[in-house]
Amino acid sequence: MTHSKFLTPDEVAERYRGGLSVGTLGNWRAMRIGPSFVKVGKAVLYPVEELDAWDEK
Repeated sequence: MTHSKFLTPDEVAERYRGGLSVGTLGNWRAMRIGPSFVKVGKAVLYPVEELDAWDEK
């Protein structure tokens, strides 16, 4: 059984070291572009596997 790891928007911004801001991620979600994400209640989470795949594009 695999366990997916998820990152918050703050953690995603940290992963890209200033190349992406939390605001940019929010704008992209509204426009339905950028890396895939899931919502759990009000929490927005980005699967690490999806970020890795997005990096490859």
